[in-house]
Amino acid sequence: MMTPSLIARMQTDLGAALPRWNLSSQSTISFLSHSENTTFLARDPASGRRLVLRVQRIGYHTSAEIRSELAWIDSLIAEDAVVTPRPVADGEARPLSQIVLNGSPRQIAAFEFLSGKEPDPSEDLVAWFGKLGAISARLHAHSRRWKRPPDFQRKVWDFDAMLGTRPLWGDWRAGLGLRDDGLKLLERVADTLKQRLDSYGSTNDRFGLVHADLRLANLLVDGPRLGVIDFDDCGFSWFFYDFAAAVSFMEHEPVVAELQASWLAGYREIAPVSRGDELMLPVFVMLRRMLLTAWIASHSDTETARQLGSAYTDGTVAMGERFLQAL
Repeated sequence: MMTPSLIARMQTDLGAALPRWNLSSQSTISFLSHSENTTFLARDPASGRRLVLRVQRIGYHTSAEIRSELAWIDSLIAEDAVVTPRPVADGEARPLSQIVLNGSPRQIAAFEFLSGKEPDPSEDLVAWFGKLGAISARLHAHSRRWKRPPDFQRKVWDFDAMLGTRPLWGDWRAGLGLRDDGLKLLERVADTLKQRLDSYGSTNDRFGLVHADLRLANLLVDGPRLGVIDFDDCGFSWFFYDFAAAVSFMEHEPVVAELQASWLAGYREIAPVSRGDELMLPVFVMLRRMLLTAWIASHSDTETARQLGSAYTDGTVAMGERFLQAL
């Protein structure tokens, strides 16, 4: 578990390594967040530079996978496809550094600081989702045409990786507080999801490299600008799964219907959406909800998991019942 004392020790060790990114001895470092990874903000008053340092979770991504993520971000920035923080190599031109933190070697990726704040759910999320739809379409267009490096490696987020035989975020059946009746219902939901996804297929026009985590916490609003951060979960999945990720943790709210309409309108300003694609959006939302139920159970050391707990599992069961009734 990531305790405050461990974070403090990590912060001290990482602070001592800041010259690796050509930051001055006057630089300071502060803790930002702990979720899949642990992030810190470094500030250099001498130069005015600010860097976000992402300490990778042990055992999640290989070095090749992280370098592939950074390569995609560099290409997206080069083609002006999205506003996102630029990866920063260390003083030896390495995009990924390895530093001993708390006695263990850890992989560190550094990024330029991007101003802004998370969209406020109490404000006009519908308008922002129109912009997010257009951003998603541009990301997908880039993904389809980009010639990836020959050594490019990212995880595949298909059914088996989410809810099936090789669950990357843990088994949804371990959902906090999941009872036998809920388990039986969600088994039916999982079977139905697999059938719908198998029928939809994973051809190149529907399945490719996606961000896979465009939730509110990974969006930065600054005036009229909407920026995107945290490509750490990017991988190969269904393009329209990106909408489901965008409504993470609010999947059950009535506003989702309006958010979907706005997202689709923004997407269609850039690229077409078929009726078949649109009909799959509720399927992807349910898929994402069950995946997050597994994530909460397997990431109990995070603040998000502690806040949501078993109530989120109960909500998943209720959503699953509505999903089956709507078929």
